[in-house]
Amino acid sequence: MMIDAETCFRALAARDRRFDGLFFVGVTTTRIYCRPICTARTPGRDRCRFFADAAAAERAGFRPCLRCRPELAPGQAPVDAVGRIARIAAARIEAGALNDGGSVERLAREMGLSARHLRRAVCSEFGVSPIELAQTRRLLLAKQLLTETELSMTRVAFASGFESVRRFNALFRSHYRLTPGDLRRSRVKSRAHDALRLTLAYRPPLAWDALIGFLANRTTAGVERVDGRAYLRTAAVGESRGWLRVEPIDGRDALAVELAPSLLPSLADVLARVKGLFDLAARPDAIAAHLSGNPLMAGTVDRLPGLRVPGAFDGFELTVRTILGQRISVRAATTLAGRLAARFGEPIETPFADLDRLGPSVERLADADPRDLATLGITAPRAAAIVAIARAAASGRLELQPGKDPEAAIDDLRQYPGLGDWTAQYIAMRALRWPDAFPAGDLGLLRAAGVDSPRRLRDTAEAWRPWRSYAAMYLWTNGHLAPTSSEMPT
Repeated sequence: MMIDAETCFRALAARDRRFDGLFFVGVTTTRIYCRPICTARTPGRDRCRFFADAAAAERAGFRPCLRCRPELAPGQAPVDAVGRIARIAAARIEAGALNDGGSVERLAREMGLSARHLRRAVCSEFGVSPIELAQTRRLLLAKQLLTETELSMTRVAFASGFESVRRFNALFRSHYRLTPGDLRRSRVKSRAHDALRLTLAYRPPLAWDALIGFLANRTTAGVERVDGRAYLRTAAVGESRGWLRVEPIDGRDALAVELAPSLLPSLADVLARVKGLFDLAARPDAIAAHLSGNPLMAGTVDRLPGLRVPGAFDGFELTVRTILGQRISVRAATTLAGRLAARFGEPIETPFADLDRLGPSVERLADADPRDLATLGITAPRAAAIVAIARAAASGRLELQPGKDPEAAIDDLRQYPGLGDWTAQYIAMRALRWPDAFPAGDLGLLRAAGVDSPRRLRDTAEAWRPWRSYAAMYLWTNGHLAPTSSEMPT
């Protein structure tokens, strides 16, 4: 984000929630930095310095506010070229890409970039290096754990991505001028099931009921379920196995995330996945302002403010579910997904009787015979496509998370048998978190837009760039239609 000091100060004075997470303000007299929605008295303009990211504020010698808690600020969605690279890199870093021996060089390779290009993009966007960005993310996650949980200092240090308690203590003191124990005065007690409970913020509005309704219709038996307004699922992240529960917090622009302590070693990755699943980095104001200027979209956007694009907790899981959904109803695809999980998913114990399976792993399906999948009612072409994708993912040839150029990722997906443009675009939209993906061959979108060919729909959708994924969600939701492909005829 380009920092314009006067615009930032006006947003700060108004405590405008649309700017939460887009910039931070450092107060020169206190050496504390805050979110623009902080309830503290607004400082004078001459005492404010504005930063695009918390890491830049900390590099300048400011420490985080204990009242507005910068670690809770929502992230920023990737859109433009250099900014997109930096935002995706930041998201990967937040998920722990530089922890446990990870390096900038390895992250750059995974994103299809040179390490130099990645460093320049991150520095251009945030004003700090990837290493400094990772350090700030670790400190802010540690601060959140110290404030919201009763975990020991040692467990907080390692869960936040530090390789030693000594390093954790030293950085905490040098950056925040506090000891970790100083934050323990506001800790909360654990809830039922001895679970961890953390908070994730978003920019309002959030059409939660529409989002949770979309997910409810697609839950995989044994792996996911929706209970009222809460979403629950099992989770396998790295070597960690467990469960999580997410629901909105009444009266706050935030979600409560309750999760099994067994997921603590992979906490940064788990939280990043939850943010992606519920699209918490979205800019609903910018999206609505752009789409509502189009006659076809205006009324739809006004009727449902804050609609998000549902992401994916696991990119491979979403890809398999998408292949299963080709040319059949949502209900039929959900039934097949449940059968697949029952046959190939790993059993797991949770406090919830109907959550007892992990989704089928890449390795398990890569070793499967397509004929075994066919016995579950999955057509032979789809079974073969699922196994082929699993083998590509297991070998590292295919990465199903945000990373390299989205158009290149879509082209790569289309090279696999059974994955046409609709499937590739839908995977890019949800698993790769590309806000401008658009499955123009979708039958529901053609009907909702009132056009008779994908080519005409693509032409119409040019006016919706760079938010075509959101336009698709609005069209599906407004027409009460489900995504429906015309690929891989049975």
